[in-house]
Amino acid sequence: MTGYPMQTSPVKPRRGRPPGRSPAYAETRRTLIRFGVEWLSEQGFAATGLDSLLRRANVPKGSFYHYFENKEAFGRELIGAYDAYFCGKLDRWLLDDRATPLDRLHRFVDDMKADMTQQAFARGCPVGNLGHEIGMLPSGYRERLSEILEGWQVRVAVCLRDAQHHAELSAQADCDALASFFWIGWEGAVLRARLIKSVGPLDNFIHGFIAGLPR
Repeated sequence: MTGYPMQTSPVKPRRGRPPGRSPAYAETRRTLIRFGVEWLSEQGFAATGLDSLLRRANVPKGSFYHYFENKEAFGRELIGAYDAYFCGKLDRWLLDDRATPLDRLHRFVDDMKADMTQQAFARGCPVGNLGHEIGMLPSGYRERLSEILEGWQVRVAVCLRDAQHHAELSAQADCDALASFFWIGWEGAVLRARLIKSVGPLDNFIHGFIAGLPR
């Protein structure tokens, strides 16, 4: 989903020999990944070439290949980085036992609404964006994206099972199927929210999802 932290201070370009595995090397690599995730959330993988990304990150074009083998390898790093970030966000909200399980889902959505509003609805979900261009992506991306979505599904299913323990959800409910439905609906809601530049679709989605749960 959205909300990946913005890069505010691009790394100054380095001259001379290729950078080694130094703190400066690691910093530049992190900068490229951060800008790359922003790029994926705004435009997708195929829409923008590396040149514009490198200009945005203030990294010389010739230096890119000191950090990543090629654009395909870079894309894999971006996908993994966003997944790690977003899983941390999900865990922060969905494992917070100070709130009831269904309220945790609401709080997660509220957090995402705040992110999209702050970003003026310019960004969507990088994983969802990549899904829209799956036919143009390198081999293996389909499997990686499916794996990531399954990981997100597991987190929501765990929250829903906790809702069963708290008697917020029927003991007969299929939490895995409901979690799958959650993400199918969520990706559509994010797309619609970006289109009309409003959090209304996110509100409609979460209220409809909660209301439709078997009690």
